[in-house]
Amino acid sequence: MTILALIIALALEQFRPLSNRNLFTLAFVRLANQLERGLNAGEYRNGVGAWLVLVLPLLAISFAVYTLLCRINVGFALFWSVAILYLTMGFRQFSHAFSGISKALQADDLDAARALLSDWNGQHASEMSADEVSKVAIEQGLADSYRYVFGTLFWFVVLAWLVGPAGALLYRAASLLAQKWGRSSGPFGQFAVTALEILDYLPVRLTAASFAIMGNFEDAVYCWRTQAQSWADYIDGVLLSSGAGAIGVRLGDTLHQDHTVKFRPELGVGDAATPDYLASAVGLIWRTAILWIAIVLLFSLGSWLGAVAVL
Repeated sequence: MTILALIIALALEQFRPLSNRNLFTLAFVRLANQLERGLNAGEYRNGVGAWLVLVLPLLAISFAVYTLLCRINVGFALFWSVAILYLTMGFRQFSHAFSGISKALQADDLDAARALLSDWNGQHASEMSADEVSKVAIEQGLADSYRYVFGTLFWFVVLAWLVGPAGALLYRAASLLAQKWGRSSGPFGQFAVTALEILDYLPVRLTAASFAIMGNFEDAVYCWRTQAQSWADYIDGVLLSSGAGAIGVRLGDTLHQDHTVKFRPELGVGDAATPDYLASAVGLIWRTAILWIAIVLLFSLGSWLGAVAVL
């Protein structure tokens, strides 16, 4: 049922994409803001309590509903899994911006590309050149592909046999809380950051390895090993360095932004990023997604054949 739920959710999301500002996400963020205002007393333990108060009931409800539906009808349980995946995972939650930027740059409409990029990542892009817009779009696309697809998919599959689709909820909730509380909440947000780092440890490395397998393996592994630690956020450093090496492009480096030149570590090898490399990045992400789906399918078939053999 895991692979079937995954395929249906991905197909549904392609035909009826859900915005990353959907009602579920907005309601969760509002609740997180309320908890922060009510419980943030500037101590680490306050953040632990708030995280548990917000996440554990969500997981418990998901698991209880899934268990009840399994007893009634397996089709209802499948529908619940698809619904959870649809809310928590999806290419279109980031790929629409990626595609729009690519089309704008192909039409030499730099202003439109800048506006789309700024709306996507929330940063000023009015001073960026076309190549810089391309570079930042590739960086954001690689990072978002992990947050919206591979990280969520990993925990959905790993925990599916134990708690149904609650694994996808766990990762999405942890990711949102780390983003919301981690940067500006001091000790209160430290647990949210740590929780996400623990959840990211294995899937981010599997994603980087998958980028290497589906792209230039030697360059991806070399960049991952030698460049990832130079990036401010190590998780993003792993993703961007391996992805850049896999498609043979240079990311990072200088960026014109906020009336200054920002100097960032260089990631990747090969040519400087241009609009032409946007298609290469999209291709790498899709190939990696197909690889993961194929692996899940093989494991599902193996489990099914094992169960048949026992009978």
